[in-house]
Amino acid sequence: MPRTLRCAPELLKKDLTGRTYVVTGANSGVGLATTEQLVRQGGHVVMGCRRVEAGNRAAASIAGAGSVEVMELNLGSLASVRRFAEAFRNKHDRLDALVNNAGIMATPFHWTEDGFEGQFGVNHLGHFLLTELLLDVLKASAPSRAVILSSVGHAGTRKRPVEMHLEDLNFEQRTYDPLAAYCESKLANVLHAKELASRLEGSGVAVFSVHPGWARSNLVSSTMPAWVQNVLMRPFSGLLTMMSNEDAAQTTLHCLLDDDAPRHSGKYFSQCSVLYADKRCRKGGWPMPSPNPQAHDADLARQLYELSLRMIGPAQ
Repeated sequence: MPRTLRCAPELLKKDLTGRTYVVTGANSGVGLATTEQLVRQGGHVVMGCRRVEAGNRAAASIAGAGSVEVMELNLGSLASVRRFAEAFRNKHDRLDALVNNAGIMATPFHWTEDGFEGQFGVNHLGHFLLTELLLDVLKASAPSRAVILSSVGHAGTRKRPVEMHLEDLNFEQRTYDPLAAYCESKLANVLHAKELASRLEGSGVAVFSVHPGWARSNLVSSTMPAWVQNVLMRPFSGLLTMMSNEDAAQTTLHCLLDDDAPRHSGKYFSQCSVLYADKRCRKGGWPMPSPNPQAHDADLARQLYELSLRMIGPAQ
């Protein structure tokens, strides 16, 4: 049975006083666990939340040597992303790390405010624009980092491979499949990190894509009631490599805190998971080669990046 990977204890004792982080989807789940740990170590976290009231409630429960502030961020609206980035830049002149954590999974078909398929729009394009808008702050704050949360889902299975369909990212020509759309958006996350790291080489900004693990969070709410996963399935957590949000935050925290991690910029870091079809991948790895051949396609990563730039319009 694969063991949960955990940060070295000394990493969780680092003094982060004076460092500023942005964590999207920070009001619950893995995002909240990540935020809590950064604040515990003295960091200041800007919590990007679609539901500000939920963000404020979560913020009130966070304790530590650091601090938090909640700012509205709806990744399904490029206008909201632009407002968030502008507000952040007006208040802060440094950004030590951006954590693109928020996401949705296997939702019924819907369009974003800007006319993109919902999962691709939220999981990839919203974060893509946010990253572009904050790149100059990351560069000015170097050494700095960007962590993009992907999923084991990007790897696919032998019977159901995951591929990018650059010609039909919005499922206008294909029959919509909620899980296929999710997995494709998660492959986009891995390719985004790969190409962004290449473009930022020598800048002092390191980029990582991450599979956090199967967390007991609300991400599954479109596929099953959360209580089924978090209560009924809990006795089988070990067999399923299901874990707490704290454990699922460990890979993100490793990428944020480990001094050696920047040597692996552009790579994929994975928590353990029995959901990998390739048994060799189930123990995870920091970093770990993705079992999806398309995740290593530099030309595909470049094409997706350039197409994403056109889809979001002017970044500034």
